[in-house]
Amino acid sequence: MIDLYTYRTSNGRKVSIMLEECGLDYELHVVDITRGEQDAAAFRAMNPNGRIPAIIDRNGPDGAPLSLFESGAILLYLAQKTEKFLPPDERDRWVAVQWLMWQMGGVGPSFGQAFHFLHQFPDDAPEDEIAYGRARYGGEVSRLCDVMDARLAEAAFLGGDDYSVADIATYPWIALHKWFGLDLARWPHLRRWCGEVGARPAVRRGMDVPTRDQMEEHAQSRAE
Repeated sequence: MIDLYTYRTSNGRKVSIMLEECGLDYELHVVDITRGEQDAAAFRAMNPNGRIPAIIDRNGPDGAPLSLFESGAILLYLAQKTEKFLPPDERDRWVAVQWLMWQMGGVGPSFGQAFHFLHQFPDDAPEDEIAYGRARYGGEVSRLCDVMDARLAEAAFLGGDDYSVADIATYPWIALHKWFGLDLARWPHLRRWCGEVGARPAVRRGMDVPTRDQMEEHAQSRAE
């Protein structure tokens, strides 16, 4: 059994998708980042960085519990644990890991900042700073989509011929394309990939973790 500490964000959804894809049993623990629950001492003991997601594998290496944070590290751990979603061939495996690292260092940070300047900036933020942020990160989002489209013109998935952790890590950000004002018709290969990955049953389940009902139950338990 794996304990999953998460919220409805793109980074959180990477791990819930991976758990669903791997068919692993897990227990959900909602961490409401809008109410600062990521700063609670118990959560900080698992993740000193104070960010979701985090997991505890109750049956980790040698049967001892293992606590992990950082979504990329968690995906690699679960891939190794289950021997799924990383190519067995060493050369192909490193190509997939390369694209996973590209997501961690490029897509996540840039899309996250673009989302902030579009939807989460303070009401009293100077207009010129908001305009600069939107231009800076919006341009980077478009550039990254160009990179993905070119890659997916030559390969079925980001890591190569097979669906991998690189796709699992990237999809939750691309699934929000309308929130970024992106028309995927501009990137036909990216649009094809987004449709194929998004149609996977495990991806659809993982994208809905935690469900709205689970979030409401958590809020009610907090209020009691």
